[in-house]
Amino acid sequence: MSTEARSAGTGPEPASTGPAGLASTTIVHLVRHGEVANPGRVLYGRLPGFHLSEDGQMMAKAAADFMIGRDVTVLRSSPLERAVETAEPIAAQLGSTVEIDERLIEPWNHFEGLQVGVGDGALKSPRNWIHLRNPFLPSWGEPYRLVAARVLAAARDAARAAAGHEAVCVSHQLPIWVARRSAEGRRLWHDPRRRQCALGSVTSLHFTGDRITSVTYAEPSGSVGRQAAGA
Repeated sequence: MSTEARSAGTGPEPASTGPAGLASTTIVHLVRHGEVANPGRVLYGRLPGFHLSEDGQMMAKAAADFMIGRDVTVLRSSPLERAVETAEPIAAQLGSTVEIDERLIEPWNHFEGLQVGVGDGALKSPRNWIHLRNPFLPSWGEPYRLVAARVLAAARDAARAAAGHEAVCVSHQLPIWVARRSAEGRRLWHDPRRRQCALGSVTSLHFTGDRITSVTYAEPSGSVGRQAAGA
């Protein structure tokens, strides 16, 4: 399987239907939501009430613009507000509605609602250290293998629904990143600082039949999405 990173404004070749008897090519675009308004700088996780900031709304529009001219026939989203709000400009452009897929949701996390930083916030409290005992699982939240499995299952279902065309699934940084690592046959534990999954970015899984044959990546929001913090 090949992997290719593409710059903003470019993307993978459109999906196509192969000759009779051959599996069609389908692309599933995993879109990370835009920046969230989070003045308290907490780890918001699955908490309700966290919406896109003004910059996040611009990122959502950039992701929608990225889909112009593409053959998108399926649009699905995590149920969390920031993901749905990112999907809405894409839906408006396609003249479609957003389907909710619970499997695209952010992982649960022990530190949800708390301020978390290296050696700061909740991590300074000894009573929380037990939750840091195993970064390979990880011990502080939903296991990476379960996150990757559910997101790839959602992507495969979207690919079947859009067979021969393209689908968009709006999700979150960690689910997209571990799904990509799993698809590429890489170990799931990783350094979070090295994730290639900027705000508003598009990670595209290319399917031939039910098999992922390549992954491409683009950042429609450019450097803005890379610099802003978010989950």
